[in-house]
Amino acid sequence: MTRLPTYLRAYLLALLICSVPMVAANPVAELQSAGRLQVSSNISPDQNLVPGQKIKLTVEIATDRWFSGGTRITIPEIPGLVILQTEKFASNASETRNGQSWVIQRWTLDVFAQRVGDFTIEPLKLHVQVNADEAGAAEGELWTTATHFSTAIPESLSQAEHWVAAPDFNVRQSFDRLLEDLEVGDAFEWEIVFEATEVLAMMLPHFTASKLPGLAAYPAPPVLANSSNRGQTQASRTQRIGFVVEAQGHYALPAQDYFWWDTTNAQLKLLSLPATEFTVGAGTAAANKRTVDISPRQLSILAIGFVLLAGLLLLVWKWRLRLPMGRAQTALSNLWQQLQQLRKSGLPRRLNPDSNAGE
Repeated sequence: MTRLPTYLRAYLLALLICSVPMVAANPVAELQSAGRLQVSSNISPDQNLVPGQKIKLTVEIATDRWFSGGTRITIPEIPGLVILQTEKFASNASETRNGQSWVIQRWTLDVFAQRVGDFTIEPLKLHVQVNADEAGAAEGELWTTATHFSTAIPESLSQAEHWVAAPDFNVRQSFDRLLEDLEVGDAFEWEIVFEATEVLAMMLPHFTASKLPGLAAYPAPPVLANSSNRGQTQASRTQRIGFVVEAQGHYALPAQDYFWWDTTNAQLKLLSLPATEFTVGAGTAAANKRTVDISPRQLSILAIGFVLLAGLLLLVWKWRLRLPMGRAQTALSNLWQQLQQLRKSGLPRRLNPDSNAGE
C-alpha cells in the first residue's frame, strides 16, 4: 500500500477541519441574530450644540428573556471629547413588543465636546449576560452603532473667549470680615464660589486675584466638587484668597465678568462680581471721624472742676503769702457764686414768668 506524502496528509487534514461546521463561540450574538436581543444608542440634544455643553449618550439593551448579570461598557478615547459614565447603575424598565414582554437596561453617558467641529463616537463594546432558555446564561460582547454630532458657536457667542454652557450658572463672593477700620498688618479672606448644573467642576471658570501693591495675596488651592442627583449633575468651584495689608492707602478689588450660555433658552448672559473698594490707615481715620458734642451738663461739671481747682490753688497761694484767712474765704465765696451762675439755665424756669400758672 502506497503511503501518502506528509505534506499531502497535512493538506487533507486541514481540509477536513474546515469542512466541519463551527460551533458558535458567542451565544449572545446568536440571540441578537435571532432578534431576541437588541441594542440601540442615541444622543440628546442633537442640534444647536456648543462646545462645553453636556450631551447625553443613551445606550439601550433590550431582551425578551432577562439579564442574568451586570453590563460593562468600554468607553473609547476620542480626541476633543470627554466621555464619562457618572451613573453606576442602569435605569431598568419593561415594555410589551408585539405581545411579548421585554426587559430593558438604559445606560446614560455624559459627553462634553471641547472644540467646534464634527464628531463621531465609535461603536461602544458592551459585555452582557442574558438568560438563554435551556442553554442557561449567555455571556458575550455586543457593539452599539456609531453616533455622529456637530458643535458650533452662535454669532452672539463669537466674541466671548470663555463661557459656561449650562441650564443654570451663578457666581457669588463674600468676605470673612467687614473691610472697615483696617490697619497695616490686618488680614482678611475673600471667597468666590461658582456653581452650575449639567457641567463638570473642572469646566467652571478659573479665578486669579489681581496683584495690588501694598496688599499681599495668598490664594489657596481651589476646591472642586461634583455631585449627581436623579441624573442631574451639580458642580461647584470655590476659591479662597487670603490678604495681608502691608501699606496704607485706598484699594480696589476690580469687578469680574463671566459669560454664561443658557442652554435652556439658547441665550448668552453676563454675570458680574461688583468691584470692592476700601481704605487702610489715615484715610480710614479721616473717613470715620466723628464729631464730639458736649452737653450743658458736661460743661457744668467741667466748670465745677475748674472752680475747685482754682480754689485749691488760691489756698496754696494764701498759705505761701500768709494772707489773712478772711480774704481767702471771701475769694472762695466769690468763686462759688460765679459757679452757681454757670449752673443756672439760660431759659427762665417758667415759659411765662409774668403769669400765675403753676403757683
